[in-house]
Order: sequence, then structure tokens, then C-alpha cells
Amino acid sequence: MTLVIMAAGMGSRFGGLKQVEPVGPNGEFILDYSIYDAIKAGYNKVVFIIKEENYDLFRQTIGKRIEKKIKVEYAFQRIQDVPSGVIAPKDRVKPWGTSHAILSAKKYVDEAFTVINADDFYGYEPFKIIKDFFEKNNDENLYAMIGYNVKNTMTVNGSVKRGVCSKNENNELTDLIESSIEKKDGKIIATPLEDDKKPFIIDENTLVSMNFFGFKPSIFNYLEDEMIEFFNKHKNDLDKCEFLIPTSVFKRIDEGKISVKVLDTNEKWYGVTYKEDKKDLVDAINKMINDGKYPKNLWN
Repeated sequence: MTLVIMAAGMGSRFGGLKQVEPVGPNGEFILDYSIYDAIKAGYNKVVFIIKEENYDLFRQTIGKRIEKKIKVEYAFQRIQDVPSGVIAPKDRVKPWGTSHAILSAKKYVDEAFTVINADDFYGYEPFKIIKDFFEKNNDENLYAMIGYNVKNTMTVNGSVKRGVCSKNENNELTDLIESSIEKKDGKIIATPLEDDKKPFIIDENTLVSMNFFGFKPSIFNYLEDEMIEFFNKHKNDLDKCEFLIPTSVFKRIDEGKISVKVLDTNEKWYGVTYKEDKKDLVDAINKMINDGKYPKNLWN
């Protein structure tokens, strides 16, 4: 089982490379805890998806200290990696999106794999859940997604972006509404990011996506085919368009080619969406260390 970590994006609201913002007592990053949990769950390889210009920073600060614990690969998400005939805007800095990121890791992955964000603290349980799921399911077109209770994914410092999920009686994903979520007057309000959809109230136990997916290598062929369609469709907005994994997943669900099991977790998410969130994350990590969930010095 391989862990693929998307780390090519910049933390716009937090500022700078929040992927390398120390949060542990010995300078550990959020990434370190995800990798530690993955190793504990039985993963045997990690692939970092990064910007090529950040390679030295990642290798020195993260890669070198975990290379003795797990096999490490680096995949570069390049703005220039687009289909033949497409000319990337010279002033584009932001990566093309999560589907494009996952494609950049293709040559390093030939088995079931988990995809996560670099700057989200997910907890141990989801890694174990997805690992166990793929050990029991060999269907190349059966994927998985971890569903978090929305109450466990929020910050008191502002709104957060989450995918509000729906599933059928077989626990298969049927809908995912990308929304801005915030608690107001004791109610949790989800405001869809699509302009034509109205805000709606959700229950605190409503499942949301945190970009914690489990895929088989079959996803790469789907993404390669779709990327050509994507760039043809967005010829006139190449400066801001994004090739996103939820859209890619639902394209194939709608075509009947794949299904995605929603696997629930009671873990609490932590992150640094805003600078003020860092203290809460550090306090939570220290408590987990005191409770014996993590060693004080993660890698020694």
C-alpha cells in the first residue's frame, strides 16, 4: 500500500508553505504524523507530490529523516505537464489541481494507494480503515473515501471548505457538494461553491470529504483520458481552471465505470486553515503524546 501526499499547493490563507510549518515538540510537521500513522497501519511506500523547485526543501526537512523508515519517492507536479497542443499561461503559478497532481505520481504507483493532503492531520484510524478495505477488495474499479463527521473538521477561526457527502444503502458515494462551511447561531451552514446553489443547514454528524481517497491504478487511465477533455473545455480560462479529483470521480461514477465506498471515521481532523489554528493543533498533538498515541520524538 502506497501513501501519496499532495504537497504542491501553497497555503494561500495561512501564507507560505504550511506543509513545512513545525507543529510537533521536536520540529515535526503535519506530514510526519500522517507518515507515522501510515507506517503503523502497514503502508510500505510514500510518494510526495511537490513543486520541483521545492525538492531540496522537502528532501532536507522531511525526506531524509523518514527514508530509513519507509521507501520514499518524489513526483513533480509541473505547470508545463499538459496535453500536446496546450500552451500553459506563462504567469500561472497555482498547480492545475488534485486530478493533475495524482497523475504526476503515476510512474511511482503500481498498487492500491491512498491520497491525502499534506497539510491535514487525519489521525491513525483512516489509514488503517482504507488499508483493511483494499486487502479485502480486489476490484480494480472499486475505490474508497474516508467520511468525517463535519463536527470533527471545523475551526472556530472561520469557514472551511468541505465536500458534503451523500451515500446510498450500500455505502457508495452518490453526491459530493463542495461547500464553504461555518457555524452560525448554533447552526452549521453549508454554502455551495457553485453560484446557482443555495446555502443549506447540515447536521453535525453529516459526512464530509477531506480529500482522503483510496484508489487502484485504474484511476490513472481515467484521469489521462479526462485531462484531454478538460483542457479542450477550458481553452479560454487556462489562467484559473482546476482539474479536481471529486469532479473526475463523479464523471466515472455517472458513467457506471467505478464505485466509491464511503468509509466512516470518528477521528478528529486538525489543520492550519488560519494562522490562529496552529495553537489548537499543537495543543492537540501534545495531548495525544501525553495519552500515548504518539512518541514525543516521532522518529527516534
